[in-house]
Amino acid sequence: MGILNATPDSFSDGGIYNEDEPALNRIEEMVSRGASMIDVGGESTRPGADPVSQGEELERVIPVLKQAIPKYPDVFFSVDTTKYRVAEEALKCGVHLVNDVSGLNDPRLVELCVEYGAGYILMHSQGDPRTMQDDPAYDDVVNDLFLFFKEKTALAEQKGLRQIIIDPGIGFGKTLAHNVALLSGLETFQSLGYPILVGASRKSMIGEMLEGRPVDDRLIGTVVTHYHAMLNGANIIRVHDVKEAVDSLMIYKALKRVSSH
Repeated sequence: MGILNATPDSFSDGGIYNEDEPALNRIEEMVSRGASMIDVGGESTRPGADPVSQGEELERVIPVLKQAIPKYPDVFFSVDTTKYRVAEEALKCGVHLVNDVSGLNDPRLVELCVEYGAGYILMHSQGDPRTMQDDPAYDDVVNDLFLFFKEKTALAEQKGLRQIIIDPGIGFGKTLAHNVALLSGLETFQSLGYPILVGASRKSMIGEMLEGRPVDDRLIGTVVTHYHAMLNGANIIRVHDVKEAVDSLMIYKALKRVSSH
């Protein structure tokens, strides 16, 4: 899953793709490099980010989706939003997934996905982007998230939703220790029976593990972290650097084929 931040303030590439033309060029580049999914977001969810108005978010994502979706019929598009209206307009454009970083704060999003026959990405976060890194705390982070996913997916399925992807939300209200525990304990979530998405691309946990590495020098750390996640059961990786991620995926699949014989 390639990331398209149609925002001026995302932590990694804010301001580069928040005009239609560069955004569409970026999608073309990611698809040509092997992305099978594109996640388009119009509101930064980096720690400390301020919320964006509904109108502004619509202006950022809808024109891009309207042009990109018909152009790439073989690619799955998701909209990264927590707002009902933005999700609705994106679904009208033909997006296949709603990527909700709020962890189902608005249960109507599920009903919307059912109505449009779309999938739903249920991500766990503690708090909102402005406050989530202030003092995250859990009894047992892996077990707490397991119970969270169990409860929320049951709720979604009761409403008739079948296509659910779960995302532990690396860096969303979690310390480095929490993130490491989740990546090492991903197999726990496999028993829930849903595909698992992991997005650790260029995140601060990688900077911390690499002793203070800046955002633009976290590529190898990202690839290794995602590879570890795949070994532990991740089915989808959400990335900025598509070519390198696809390379690692090809190696992973080749080695997996050999080891399963």
